[in-house]
Amino acid sequence: MKVVLISMPDVAAVIMHEAAFHMPNLGIASLGANVDEGHDVYLIDLIRKRRKVRPYLYRTLLKLRPDIVGLSSMTWQFGTCLKLARLIKKWLPQTRIVIGGYHATLMYEEIGRQPEAGPIDFMIRGEGEEAFRRLVNALAGQDEVAKIPSLSYRQADGTFVHNERGELLDLTRLKLPIRDKRRLTWGYHIMDRSVEVIETSRGCTRTCNFCSIRHMYGQSFRPFPIERILADIDDIYYHKRCRWIFVSDDNMVLAPPRVIELCRAIVARKYKGLHFVVQADCVTMSRNEEMVAMMAKAGFKTVFLGIENASSKNLKTAHKGDIVSASRQAVALCHKYDIMVVGGMIFGFPDDEEQDIIENYRFLREIDADTSYCQILTPYPKTGIRQQLLDQGLVTNPDDFSTYNGIWANVRTHHLSTDTLQYLVWYHRQKIMGWWQPSRQVRAQGPVWTGIWLYFFRPFLKVTLGRRLQRIGWRGRYEKDMARLKSVNRFAELEI
Repeated sequence: MKVVLISMPDVAAVIMHEAAFHMPNLGIASLGANVDEGHDVYLIDLIRKRRKVRPYLYRTLLKLRPDIVGLSSMTWQFGTCLKLARLIKKWLPQTRIVIGGYHATLMYEEIGRQPEAGPIDFMIRGEGEEAFRRLVNALAGQDEVAKIPSLSYRQADGTFVHNERGELLDLTRLKLPIRDKRRLTWGYHIMDRSVEVIETSRGCTRTCNFCSIRHMYGQSFRPFPIERILADIDDIYYHKRCRWIFVSDDNMVLAPPRVIELCRAIVARKYKGLHFVVQADCVTMSRNEEMVAMMAKAGFKTVFLGIENASSKNLKTAHKGDIVSASRQAVALCHKYDIMVVGGMIFGFPDDEEQDIIENYRFLREIDADTSYCQILTPYPKTGIRQQLLDQGLVTNPDDFSTYNGIWANVRTHHLSTDTLQYLVWYHRQKIMGWWQPSRQVRAQGPVWTGIWLYFFRPFLKVTLGRRLQRIGWRGRYEKDMARLKSVNRFAELEI
């Protein structure tokens, strides 16, 4: 069988410009790697073809003529996923279309009832490597779709059958992701640095009710064997000659002794110039200085910390616990070991007023986060927070998932309308956070692009936007910024 796996072109430009941050999709790379030998597998990351999605896909798929096309999408990318499915069926009517990822896992029953989902033949729910491996074999006549756990399939009458959910996979049996010539797109980067993606574990045992990860893996934490992780790093370091690695784990640091052991193994490998970017929780980071020190020694230079909010009340609503002091300690500890901190913050909790938005931005300034990842509370499908917000009548957009990427307000608070919330989050970011000043840690990691920012782009933008502000005011600037952001993920050529 000939298989093409595709990730979506949609981006969420929360931290930086949408052109500055393009990473390969690890999900399709792992899925493809675990298909049995004897089948031809190709990967396409459409994030690298954003300006010519339709002509590129038409040319590539008509040349390959795959038997199976797999589409992976997040909830906010699903509209694009459906458009691609329709186009592919139009071009290649006999090709079987499979969807997977978070949205298919969360919303498979609803998708199965959507008339718009007609081109979709199969859905993979949860971890996909084993289910997809068996599906490819089944379509080659070597297995039966009715016996494949975690698979949904369309019957002759158009309705879907949803097989029982399979057990979590044995991670020791998974092969390394595809990073060779079967990957048809290239040029992955963070700013001016090439980047690849690995995972060292799957799952998270925290109880944050705004997160949907438990629908993928349950409330579990499963590490990959350290030998497998090192082999993955070797592949990136020696074969791809890449020095920046994004660790996609939901929360890598849940088991500090394991992190220390892994870091010691990385140090013993004597890699030169490796730069790891990782996500971590504030409580674990704040309580384990030995772990943080070893992470820094092993090359973990950038950490995303889920600070979420400076309000104890809001943290309780999010089921985070009171982590305000832990957030301060975690940032200070990271800086002690020259680790750059990306502070994650969420706005728009039910009782938020304008002053709460101001205080959260001030908190980010106070703790000296190097940069921030600020989102508006999003009622993702099947999450606890969604049901709470629905019960309180605070979800103002329950159905259009295209804006469910953290940038857009889909809720209101008891004190702020949706439009006011959107504006105030934008406005106070400009007023309080101001023009970004790269810290010493950031400048050390990216002297070229931070220099370009400091001595070219920032002065230019200060003059340009300053004149615009004088001419049209804050509201005018806001409307122009929002109009630009709305255009980022519009792919008019995908309309049939």
